[in-house]
Amino acid sequence: MKMLNAAILILVLFYPSLSTEWPTHTVCKENNLEIYYKSCDPVQDFALSIDGCSKILTNTFTIRAAMVLRHNIKVLSLDVNLGINGKSLLVYSQKLCEPNNRRFIFCGKKKGEHIYYEGPVTLGIHEIPQGEYTVSVNLHNEDHLTVACANFTIRNK
Repeated sequence: MKMLNAAILILVLFYPSLSTEWPTHTVCKENNLEIYYKSCDPVQDFALSIDGCSKILTNTFTIRAAMVLRHNIKVLSLDVNLGINGKSLLVYSQKLCEPNNRRFIFCGKKKGEHIYYEGPVTLGIHEIPQGEYTVSVNLHNEDHLTVACANFTIRNK
């Protein structure tokens, strides 16, 4: 009986580390608009929140994001891929941090540091057509190592 209890305890303690996917997080769910995300980094999840779905359609809304860095950030690049029905519709890339241009508080942070960003985001979206969209977001440093990665699902019914 003690062996069975020990085996169950070991299974419970180590089972989460055997999982290959992070859970799907709800960003917001209001009226007909739903936004979810899942980290696509196999090693690390992160926290993200916004004020509410309806705020996305305004000119500017506030986001909050937090994580512990696994890699240094001297240069940070953002890659975004928008898809509809499994087909890539739009690809966007931008450098967020460069050695001589630190636009954000997380630029220049080192591995192991905790970063927390709370601030305005402007998307310039005034309407989201009905449908289901996927948005892949990848942040990588100068060595092309993933700093953060997420797949978003946006449903407007």
